[in-house]
Amino acid sequence: MMVAVDAVLLLSLAGLAIIDSTSIGTLFIPIWLLLAPAGIRAGRLLTYLGTIALCYFVVGVGLVVGGTRIASAFGEVSASRPLLIAQLSVGVILFALSFWVERRKSAAAAAVLAWRDRAVTGASGSGSLTGLAVLAALAEVATMLPYLGAIGMMATADLSPWQVPPLLAAYCVVMVLPALALFLLRRFGPTWVERVLARLNAWVLTKGNTMLSWLLGIAGFLVARDAAARLWFPQPMGG
Repeated sequence: MMVAVDAVLLLSLAGLAIIDSTSIGTLFIPIWLLLAPAGIRAGRLLTYLGTIALCYFVVGVGLVVGGTRIASAFGEVSASRPLLIAQLSVGVILFALSFWVERRKSAAAAAVLAWRDRAVTGASGSGSLTGLAVLAALAEVATMLPYLGAIGMMATADLSPWQVPPLLAAYCVVMVLPALALFLLRRFGPTWVERVLARLNAWVLTKGNTMLSWLLGIAGFLVARDAAARLWFPQPMGG
């Protein structure tokens, strides 16, 4: 029997989706792609946003349907020693890379920007953007608090199993709408939008390399610290 979806629930889900639309994967990376001087093709941006929305949707369905079993399995896998060693290695590499980026600011910034320009216009761009979207979604799995809150609300709302997937799909669509709106503004909006993006791109060229080194360093430290803590200072069961 179908259960009527409460308007308050719908508004709450929409609000959480809008908050989720401001994450790194759903807003900041799309803006960075839009900053490419040649712009980004509609198909490329839709590929990126569609992939990240699909990743969120799959995670949401898994959590709603599988619930505790999936969480338990994920916890066991994530606590395995080989995986933690690999995570520690990734963190150390990222941290070391931040110093390389700082010492070679111009070369690092040029390489990153060249990759972006190839991704948004080159022949293999769709594959590159798909991979970037998957990485962005995976990186945000542990911090997608608004989405987890939305899933919790749906799980306790006495919805039928057939109502959850459409709600999750709608959530993911709302989540990527701001990035789509920015793309449409650049393509069809007033000329001042292009000028603003051009100034942002100039700022990225001059200051973005320093920010990149800091972000790599911070991310590397956090990833390595988490792995080291679980390798050498594991929490006791039930603690």
